[in-house]
Amino acid sequence: MDLGTKTLGVAISKGVIASTLTTLHFADSDYDKAISLLKPIIEENKIEKVVLGLPKNMNGSVGPRALTTLAFKEKLESTFNVDVVMQDERLSTKEAEYYMLEADVSRKKRKQKIDSLAATIILQTYLDKERNEKI
Repeated sequence: MDLGTKTLGVAISKGVIASTLTTLHFADSDYDKAISLLKPIIEENKIEKVVLGLPKNMNGSVGPRALTTLAFKEKLESTFNVDVVMQDERLSTKEAEYYMLEADVSRKKRKQKIDSLAATIILQTYLDKERNEKI
């Protein structure tokens, strides 16, 4: 997942490859609404583990956005009784934007898809890391 102030990009995986799922929209910083929008996704897909992007500063420090994300992590864990793993998400949105520019996606569609594609990049990074650790 890629948490923003008004959106939550969601990706999903059955194990090896991450796929874009959706972008949830909510009022500015209404993270309780984001949790309620996630409920059917988590229940229908029987999600046991969530990978949530941690927006560290470029120097690796934890700033206000990361603190908000860590608070969201706690809400996810207590609401859904799932494991939440934090994944460094530095530059994931820039990477998503680059891919869409390379694919000549229109500005309007980029805006609609950027968060879910960033979530896919975050999840794929985690999956690749996990796979490499097993080798």
